Amino acid sequence: MDAAQQEATARARDLQRNWYGEPLGTLFRRLIDDLGLNQARLAGVLGLSAPMLSQLMSGQRAKIGNPAVVQRVQLLQDLAGQVADGSVSAAEATERMEEIKKSQGGSVLSNTTQTTTSSGAPTVKRVVREIQSLLRSVAAAGDIIEAADSLAGTHPELAEFLRVYGAGRTSDAVAHYQSHQS
Repeated sequence: MDAAQQEATARARDLQRNWYGEPLGTLFRRLIDDLGLNQARLAGVLGLSAPMLSQLMSGQRAKIGNPAVVQRVQLLQDLAGQVADGSVSAAEATERMEEIKKSQGGSVLSNTTQTTTSSGAPTVKRVVREIQSLLRSVAAAGDIIEAADSLAGTHPELAEFLRVYGAGRTSDAVAHYQSHQS
């Protein structure tokens, strides 16, 4: 790869970080690991060709052009969080991935969990899932618990926050969030 290609790839990854919160290669590798997929299966669930997925992962392409694919990425991130916190089994995850694959931009999984209010503000559940996703992108649940344990004596509130959001169930994190809003 020459200097111009390296610069273009770095620029694409920066754009991805701005648009999606992190480079798509990082996000897609985490989904592959968390959901037990390979690249071809992930591409199929998202509705992308394998070469397109590869280009997005490598930074040869910056943006996902199809809004339905972007929504499927978000649904898979939510599903990966549910698998990680134990609220969804591997078998249920496989079924849900089939539903996600069939979704046409309409929301298959979030019919009952609206992601924004009528004013356009994100719902509590959406905010909580973003916090969970961020923490879980930084460290594994076991590492987060270990960090919480080391903070418990001097900073119990921070330790609780790490445990609830970093390794707990979404429903517990929503309750925690609501209890700390005035």
